[in-house]
Amino acid sequence: MSSKECYHCGADCGKKPIIFNEKEFCCNGCKTVYEILNANELTCYYDLQIAPGTIPKEIKGKFNYLENTEIIEKLLEFNDGSTSVVEFYIPSIHCSSCIWVLENLSKLNKGVITSMVNFPNKTLRITFKNDLSQLKELAELITSIGYEPYISLEDDSKKLHKVDKTLIYQVSIAAFAFGNIMLLSFPEYFEVDEFWLEKYKYLFRWLMFVMVIPVVFYSGKGYFISAYKGLKHKILNIDVPIALGISVLFIRSSIEILLDIGSGFFDSLAGLIFFLLLGKFFQQKTYNFLSFERDYKSYFPIAVTKIVDGLETNIPVNDIKKGDRLLIRNEELIPVDGILINGNAAINYSFVTGESVPTVKQSGDKLFAGGKQTQGAIEMEVISTISQSYLTQLWSNDVINKPTDFTIKNLTDTISKYFTIAILSIAFIAGIFWYFKNPSMAFNVVTAVLIIACPCALALSAPFAIGNMLRIFGYKKFYLKNAETLEKISKITTIIFDKTGTITTSHKTQLKYTGKALTTNELKTVKTVLRASNHPLSRTLYEYIKQKPFSEKLTTFEEVLGKGINASINDIDIKLGSASFVGVNLSSINETSIYVEINKELKGAFIFQNSYRDGLKEVFETLNINYKLVILSGDNEGEKEFLESLLPKNTQFQFNQKPEDKLNYIKNLQQKGEKVMMVGDGLNDAGALAQSEVGIAVSEDVNVFSPACDAILDAKLFNKLPKFLTLSSKTMGIIKTSFVISLLYNLIGMYFALTGQLTPVVAAILMPLSSISIVVFVTIMTNLASKKFVI
Repeated sequence: MSSKECYHCGADCGKKPIIFNEKEFCCNGCKTVYEILNANELTCYYDLQIAPGTIPKEIKGKFNYLENTEIIEKLLEFNDGSTSVVEFYIPSIHCSSCIWVLENLSKLNKGVITSMVNFPNKTLRITFKNDLSQLKELAELITSIGYEPYISLEDDSKKLHKVDKTLIYQVSIAAFAFGNIMLLSFPEYFEVDEFWLEKYKYLFRWLMFVMVIPVVFYSGKGYFISAYKGLKHKILNIDVPIALGISVLFIRSSIEILLDIGSGFFDSLAGLIFFLLLGKFFQQKTYNFLSFERDYKSYFPIAVTKIVDGLETNIPVNDIKKGDRLLIRNEELIPVDGILINGNAAINYSFVTGESVPTVKQSGDKLFAGGKQTQGAIEMEVISTISQSYLTQLWSNDVINKPTDFTIKNLTDTISKYFTIAILSIAFIAGIFWYFKNPSMAFNVVTAVLIIACPCALALSAPFAIGNMLRIFGYKKFYLKNAETLEKISKITTIIFDKTGTITTSHKTQLKYTGKALTTNELKTVKTVLRASNHPLSRTLYEYIKQKPFSEKLTTFEEVLGKGINASINDIDIKLGSASFVGVNLSSINETSIYVEINKELKGAFIFQNSYRDGLKEVFETLNINYKLVILSGDNEGEKEFLESLLPKNTQFQFNQKPEDKLNYIKNLQQKGEKVMMVGDGLNDAGALAQSEVGIAVSEDVNVFSPACDAILDAKLFNKLPKFLTLSSKTMGIIKTSFVISLLYNLIGMYFALTGQLTPVVAAILMPLSSISIVVFVTIMTNLASKKFVI
């Protein structure tokens, strides 16, 4: 760095730089930022990139409007009184150093809990404590270190996401220069008469030189930046040979016209960058389309209970409107922002803030999407309908992190690294060989090798194949959290099924009551308690009892997952649950039941005659060919004999399993080297879903969404599960096939390049065409596979 450049932002310091700590700064703002970082031991920020900062702007009084309560409420995505979440749009985010300093805000401000950057969208999401930080203070802080947020109160989304048109500009400039340089090159190609050679040759050569400069240093800068960052971190990425090829072409061509020993290769250089960018533009547009189509169509197959004139009905989350009255049961997630109307609200916002201590809310308080109700049922009025996308974001945040294995992405990166080393080695050896055999050919051969053998197609096959399959799965109502989930599915060896709500359906369940007859008031009491529960058996019994529930609130409510419910209302204590929960001798019980105990008196039991999902036998018989199958249920063994006659002989059965028992069972299998998939209902299976390599929640008509799962399957498509698993394996096969095709491309191209039969400009055309053909191949093959295996 020049002694006249600012240590923080790189700007010219002028004749009178500000000196601090033996470093020069262009202004007091840059000096202040350095002081802040230095005081908090964050000066390694400057190790990430030379002069990474931006010039801070004057901020005194700039954010005074963030003291207005109404404005604050519009900007905050979440605020439970103690913790708030805000998302800022930061246009000046531009590199890894920006990400690093913004994700370390907790060291600059004690009130910040977490700060996360979404680099592609240039957004910063901050979770902070209200008693330690204020919104205005945070806006001033990030502005003071050079990252002023763009805040638009008129925009419903609270921020303006400007479309990045850089790639379009780069392609346009490269196309313009390439076309004109080709025209200017024609006279020398055809060796026209002496008038041209004497009068216009040098003019045209310098015009080509001038036009190629913005192509190299603007249109092609991304390849140099990527290659530099990779080398800086000792990584040979796929942009290294491209940057090297561009450099060789530019330097060699510049020397030729400067020394008047030739016309250079400016047409090949401009053509190379143009076709590279054209391929990148096509890839970006295709991938954006796949992502958009999936995000747009794949709302979760969950529903919420809407109350209309006292009647309850299940509606999809997407149909929720402002002003709707919703019933949120115990352990349900709140899908939208709203106002608490009645009920005992104890909201767990751990999925949002990371803190698991429930927040108690009173009638009239605001409730935020993403919170889980933990104390019975509540009623709320909807004030915002934007939270469907918020749930999508919540699910994708990987709240529960799982260990990652050696993935296709890792495989691609590894192959690319060694492939790049091989390319550079071959180019070097070929250059030496041709230098001694035919020096005039050496340059062309080296350049053609560096261009044609780029492993771009290799790197594209996996993201496009998996991205397209995620879109197809979403369209078929099988929703995967991310690309890694599809890859993990292909490696599964054991599949574990929960019983109630997973392989059984509540729509056809038969019920009967045995014991002392219940009075109308007792039935109303039972139904009032069941109204607060989200368990499949509770929902089935709730629909079975025809009496209306009491309008009074429950005095107490405690649901012990996998066991039962303790509650009280109108001075009546009631227990609903399994035989062991109410103290009945298990040895005499062999049926799925909900026992009723009122004021410590056992009244009787509702006996369930489960109805199993259509195609259950066929599903298990198909899966049994490739997987070990287990039924892991919290129910008793009442239907074990029936299931043994229905399912394959080697299916294992484990009954009377508590949630922690299921978790430990899966851990034991994993310790033996098994790759486990857990298929459950998303409620008391949350721990097992999280522990397994792949957790699939089967969704019927209630809100069973849980960030712990990796996939959500519409219950109506349960019989298609084997086809989805087969299709996941086929996708991995398509990716590996595309790897082979990509390698064949490179071997064939390498042959023609090494033998001197391939010019740089032809190589520049063929390289992006090979990438595009790989994208087309994996897209077509995944589409064909989906039509064959999924109806």
